[in-house]
Amino acid sequence: MGKRVQFGGPTLAVSLLVGCAGSVSATSADGSATTSTQTNGSGSATRTDTSVTTSTQSSGSGSATRTNTSMTTSTQTTPQVCPPTQTSAETSTGMGTGTDTTTSVATITAAWKQIPFPHPYVQISLGTFFGCGLRADGRISCWGDNDGGEAEPPEGSYVRVSVGSSSACALRADGTVVCWGGKGSSAIGSPDGTFIQLDVQYGQACGLRPDGSVVCWGPSLAWMPPAPSGAFVKIAAGMRHACGIRADGTTACWGENSFGQATPPPDTFVQLSSGDRHTCGLRPDGTVTCWGELYWGGGPGAIPSGSYTQIVSGDFHACGLRADGSAVCWSTSCRQDLAPSGSAYVQLAAGDGSTCGLRSDGGVVCVGDDSFSESTPAAGPFTQISMNWGSPLALRSDGYPMIWASTSTASMMPPLVPFQQVAAGNWESCGLGLAGNTLCWTNGSFTSMPGLPGVFTQIAVGGYHTCGLQSDGSVVCMGTNDDGQATPPTGPFTQISAGIFHTCGLRADGSLACWGYNADGETTVPPGTFTQVSAGAYHTCALRTGGLASCWGRNVSGQISVPTGSFLQISAGPDLTCAVRSDGTATCWGENSYGQATPPAGSFIQVAAGLDRSCGLRPGGYANCWGNSIIPDP
Repeated sequence: MGKRVQFGGPTLAVSLLVGCAGSVSATSADGSATTSTQTNGSGSATRTDTSVTTSTQSSGSGSATRTNTSMTTSTQTTPQVCPPTQTSAETSTGMGTGTDTTTSVATITAAWKQIPFPHPYVQISLGTFFGCGLRADGRISCWGDNDGGEAEPPEGSYVRVSVGSSSACALRADGTVVCWGGKGSSAIGSPDGTFIQLDVQYGQACGLRPDGSVVCWGPSLAWMPPAPSGAFVKIAAGMRHACGIRADGTTACWGENSFGQATPPPDTFVQLSSGDRHTCGLRPDGTVTCWGELYWGGGPGAIPSGSYTQIVSGDFHACGLRADGSAVCWSTSCRQDLAPSGSAYVQLAAGDGSTCGLRSDGGVVCVGDDSFSESTPAAGPFTQISMNWGSPLALRSDGYPMIWASTSTASMMPPLVPFQQVAAGNWESCGLGLAGNTLCWTNGSFTSMPGLPGVFTQIAVGGYHTCGLQSDGSVVCMGTNDDGQATPPTGPFTQISAGIFHTCGLRADGSLACWGYNADGETTVPPGTFTQVSAGAYHTCALRTGGLASCWGRNVSGQISVPTGSFLQISAGPDLTCAVRSDGTATCWGENSYGQATPPAGSFIQVAAGLDRSCGLRPGGYANCWGNSIIPDP
């Protein structure tokens, strides 16, 4: 019998908004199920909870089955209007050599996808279905919907970026403005002259000139009067209205006023932020007031008490940043929970149904609707991708790592330092620094760990051990060594790969050596010369000199049943294998319960096989995953 181990891949959670008028259901492999249906509006709301639990125990030749069913029905009148209903799914799967599987699928009311993105930005802006971030070097990266080219910013160096519905504008250091995105009549165009501030919202943009005058442009101007005369110090653009703070601290608004969004209170403000049909103002004492309507029929909403340092307005919600770096959001709809967790934020950005927070270390955390990947900041281009049985860990072309993770795995984020290679393992991940040093971090908490001692040219992370290849071809390992997986033979080696309990290395003469656990024959290397080796959970695969592939070890799912053909690269996962064919297409074999062994068409330059999803890099350096995937197609 082989070792019994549960693949410790993190729980995948892809949660989009489920409105108040929706249904909630949960099912797990133990037979339990919960269903909740709630309808809200101007009438009554009915909620029905049904719980069914089934458990089976076997002892010897006998078995026992127990089923419990309960139902509760209540009726409540709740006059509330909610956003459109969408679906949510959360899946956690553990598999071992025996049968030990727990699967949970749940739809949760007002549960949102929260994605940490470890790349340094200095400013962010979020629109209806896309967002952009300003990097420290002045470049801009955008993510989300790209139907009108809005996620493709022009090259250049900028000092500020502002995002609207389907267009964005950026301010250069010389004060000129460039805008992009939008199709046909929805394009807002780039203005002439110089500016010191700009704000984009829906189909219009407003800019503040050096003399304090305000200029607005874009297709929404058909519903907008010209800005009032006089000098302003700050501006905020809404859907069909705009507001500005004058030099004396008073506020003026103009444009559509159907909901009072252009009628500011007689207060003094230091910052304004406008949404669809509302505006919020930050007073000098840190308190906030809003006017207009945050959501249909809901008024300006109940603003949480306390002091704030910044406010942002989405289409139908608003958020504030407190002095301790935490975020708070409010609305009259079901969007009060759109605040990213944590307390290390220096700036917020709000969109249609999502909010992003810029952390003090330059990383971005987004929470909310991700229908167009507007909560998934800038994926790529990448130079390498690695899998840790669950979440993909990729290396960007600028050397910074990125991991796709949900709320439950947000602590797996790598440190914000550049690497030349990354390796994801089962319980820890490591990066090879630019100087050849290693830095590792646990997959259970965001705590940096000491790396391997010495200078290395490649690293490999297994289930509970880590190995590094040194420039002289020798291998150094640390970690669990119960089966000898951390005791490498003498080299020299040119490439290494680590599985859960075994390790393999490619020697300089093309021969292979594997060491560690061998109950399934995973370290019993066939004769011949090879060009690459990949150690999976309990099997190993390698490419021969002529491009043919060979696999050996456990084959319960067909993971060593290699198809015919010539290959350029191979990756052995927990119970499947993927490879890039000589024509650039990807193919996988083995476990396919989630579609992880069914890659999409097209060319790839690298593939990585995981537990319930597999990923590959396209020739342009962009990631594409399949199976139980949380990465959008490029």
